[in-house]
Amino acid sequence: MDTAPSSLFAKTFSALLFDMDGTLLNSMAVVERVWGAWAVRNGLDPVEMMKTVHGVRAVDTIRTLDLPGVDPEHEAHELALAEIADVEGIIEIEGAIAFLNSLPPEKWAIVTSAPLDLAVRRLAAAGIPTPRLMITGEDVSVGKPHPEGYLMAAEKLGVRPEDCIVFEDAPAGILAGKAAGAEVIVITGAHAAAADTPHLMLARYSDIEAGVGDDGALTLRQRR
Repeated sequence: MDTAPSSLFAKTFSALLFDMDGTLLNSMAVVERVWGAWAVRNGLDPVEMMKTVHGVRAVDTIRTLDLPGVDPEHEAHELALAEIADVEGIIEIEGAIAFLNSLPPEKWAIVTSAPLDLAVRRLAAAGIPTPRLMITGEDVSVGKPHPEGYLMAAEKLGVRPEDCIVFEDAPAGILAGKAAGAEVIVITGAHAAAADTPHLMLARYSDIEAGVGDDGALTLRQRR
């Protein structure tokens, strides 16, 4: 546990919503290889590039750069293909698989900025179970930090967003979860991009366990 016990452990929730990269699985090695090479090809500093890619859609990252002669849609597509082809080193965040398998399948979803094909590929590489519901970067008109993805997931699960916990790893995703009205837990097992946050922080899922009440409500407990 990275922080003192939170009041979240005294509450009940209707659903848990998870980001994917950096939250359920660690894909940092792939991101650094693929985006680092892309940055070099486009005359950018790969180290600085890594500070901008966490938690947002590739197309939005490239648009923000406003590079002359670069088509963001085309470049994002090419980057996705490169990332699909490279899954070496992708692993679960410690305890993620067991934690997800402990949840009723109708009580959780993934909300990722990645396109569907990439998300499916990475989940399989890490051994993460595929959820019944997954909102991808292709499903939303506006990416994180806009809350559209989390609002959509809550609606499709038939729950209120304010009755959900969002698990995130990056500033853009944290802002999206908060804007949706959800509680937020920050996962730090892959990187420290969101280390400076007032939210409960966890390095691993093995520090917590979920309970399901007779009414279907979810609770979180700290493992001792």
